[in-house]
Amino acid sequence: HLTYTAERAAYRNLVIGLKPPETATFLNPYREWIGAQIRADLWGYVSPGDPERAAEYAYRDPRLSHTKNGIYGEIFVAALIALAYVHEEPLKLVEEAARAVPERSRLAEAIRHVVALYRKGLEWEEAVEEILARYGRYHPVHTVNNAAIVVAALLWGEGDFARTITYAVLAGLDTDCNGATAGSVVGLMLGASRLPREWVRPLNDTLATGLSGLGEVRISKLAERTVGCIMASA
Repeated sequence: HLTYTAERAAYRNLVIGLKPPETATFLNPYREWIGAQIRADLWGYVSPGDPERAAEYAYRDPRLSHTKNGIYGEIFVAALIALAYVHEEPLKLVEEAARAVPERSRLAEAIRHVVALYRKGLEWEEAVEEILARYGRYHPVHTVNNAAIVVAALLWGEGDFARTITYAVLAGLDTDCNGATAGSVVGLMLGASRLPREWVRPLNDTLATGLSGLGEVRISKLAERTVGCIMASA
């Protein structure tokens, strides 16, 4: 009951006997929405400094439920996170991760446009107004407009954890997803020891999951399991 939009359509299509990639296209008007992009983090986490590997994983996963820019969004975020292990300069990070996205795609155009706004020296508020005007034709949870906001938050946030997340949320649209994605990238750039205590302490190292039989888990234990995945595939 916690599955919605593209993922719900894909599950329904599996039930009626379809297989990927048809599960992503049949009666699925949500196939370029943000659902795949917000599944990207783990592929980046287990691919430190290797955006090509992260992109490969992030291409396999979303074909169940997404197409085109829906897939490209997951590839882009996975590459961002993989590169966050080795880069602390957001502009360089974004530009290098963008190489994983098909150059002529609508997502690639949006990334280039936001980078151009940043290079022109626009203020944050001006950039957000431009992004919302230019990509206002998209649904509020489409991949293209929300990825543009994530890029803007990373660039204008300039590596500051609180500012980056705050900018991602203040811009609107899919606020919880964008704040989480931007925070995931900048958090990895900084490392656990440099995260602001006022953000970390209230979580009490605990994540309440929606997975049957799992319940609450320690965030630190999940990090250890992720490191285990990295070591196992090294």
